[in-house]
Amino acid sequence: MSVEDANRVWHGRLEHIRGAGLSSDTAQTAGMRRFEAISGATVGSSKLWMGRTDVAPATNSGDHHHGEAETAIYVKSGHPVFVFADGDQEIRIETEPGDFVFVPPYVPHREENPSPDEEAVVVIARSTQEGIVVNLPSLWATDGVAGDAECAPDGGTA
Repeated sequence: MSVEDANRVWHGRLEHIRGAGLSSDTAQTAGMRRFEAISGATVGSSKLWMGRTDVAPATNSGDHHHGEAETAIYVKSGHPVFVFADGDQEIRIETEPGDFVFVPPYVPHREENPSPDEEAVVVIARSTQEGIVVNLPSLWATDGVAGDAECAPDGGTA
């Protein structure tokens, strides 16, 4: 790295994104609302996407995955349930504020908010600078996962 490049990095600037200024102009899934804070579009990040997701009371998101991105989730409020498939079974992770959930790349899942009156809010960080969302017809669908049809219980998309 040249001295000039080192100075550019050393003298880079921090970016401040106010919570009230988050954008919903990002990929969406039925039943939830994503708000983008940190991304290539908002701050020029190249390896990170971060934002907030709100799930209304008594609502489930659609089934989806986030492509090649690893996803870390922090539960800010509410008691969201994260659902994924293990073989032919649905596995449910029931959470509470302060919990963290890790979603590996390409793993189909959905968020559920079983509360009749409390919104669930989570903070999301992804290992890509864009908010990749591949909406699916089911947890067993293999859309967007080349060569993984054998992973579905019936050998194809469900």
